[in-house]
Amino acid sequence: MDEKRNAILTIGLVCAILLVITVADMFHSDRIYSETENRVLASKPEMTEEGIKSGEYGAEYEEYITDQFVGRDKWIGIKTKSDILLQKKDINGVYLGEDGYLIEQHLPEEYSGAQERKKVALLEKLTEDWNATVMLIPTADNIITDKLPANASFYDQTQLLAYVAQRIGSRHYIDVYTALKEHSREEIYYRTDHHWTSLGAYYGYLAWAQAAGEEPYDYNVSGMRTASDDFLGTLHSRLNIPMDGERISYFPETIKRPVSIVYDFEKAAASYYEKGYLDTKNKYGFFLDDNHAFTSIDTSYRSKGTLFVIKDSYANSLIPLLTPHYSKIYVVDLRYFNGSLYNLMASCEPEEGMDVLVVYNCIHFLEDFQYYE
Repeated sequence: MDEKRNAILTIGLVCAILLVITVADMFHSDRIYSETENRVLASKPEMTEEGIKSGEYGAEYEEYITDQFVGRDKWIGIKTKSDILLQKKDINGVYLGEDGYLIEQHLPEEYSGAQERKKVALLEKLTEDWNATVMLIPTADNIITDKLPANASFYDQTQLLAYVAQRIGSRHYIDVYTALKEHSREEIYYRTDHHWTSLGAYYGYLAWAQAAGEEPYDYNVSGMRTASDDFLGTLHSRLNIPMDGERISYFPETIKRPVSIVYDFEKAAASYYEKGYLDTKNKYGFFLDDNHAFTSIDTSYRSKGTLFVIKDSYANSLIPLLTPHYSKIYVVDLRYFNGSLYNLMASCEPEEGMDVLVVYNCIHFLEDFQYYE
């Protein structure tokens, strides 16, 4: 009788919890954006006969329920704490590394040779048509390997980089891997975010200068200023557990000369840095006002040339460092730009020509690099 009573009480408790959650969901309005995760949340899909038959509606509705679940952020934190108690080394695609590092997980089986060949073929054509140079930046799991849990699996990006260098030629390839590996014991990646830090971007800048035959500007590493000391990035958002915030820094030399910036042909700015983001979850948006389809920068260095950058968000903290080398810098983010890349480049190119630079981290390159001529 006791076992039967306990079973009934357990079933009743579960049903009561489900009822409370269901009622809460009914009165809980859908959220459009998650500041914690820095992304747009799924909206309720439209029910159609075709969608039901194909299974697309079911998949979209499951994503909608997952994103809009009441108290979602708290439940993520509870699950993470449970996984930590179970001594799991990776949670929700994030490795729990040494010294408080959260390192994004990229498994070898997620990236195929066919995917590599397809993306590199696009890159090869771009270098041939526009004489572009390429910076593919390794992610943290390939550089700060000493922070990974024991026996952690990761996609080896050195094979991709070797293939890229072989296909596009050494004249077009900038070796960022070696530069970062030499400084792997320094804070070149954020602990709670997938981006490189301003220090990591600086070492990338030095690699660019060496490859381009440019004399690097004398930035003072010890003189970097702190923009925020309570940054918790996108990897922390996947876990939602208590952690100390970390520092976002920048080089004050990049604000000594006036710049004129126009985002998406309409929003004007007079600095590479947008302080308003420091009061939000998306503090990395401090660099270059987050992400835009197209950005035009007048650096005020009148005697310099023109640079056209094709990039992901890793470039946002790098581009300010390139200022002394160009009078004009154009920036396109292909994730948000849907037009003809070649037509846009042609409209920006002055008579004397321009340099073209591709800046992506290796994973974003494989997942997102795509353009229309």
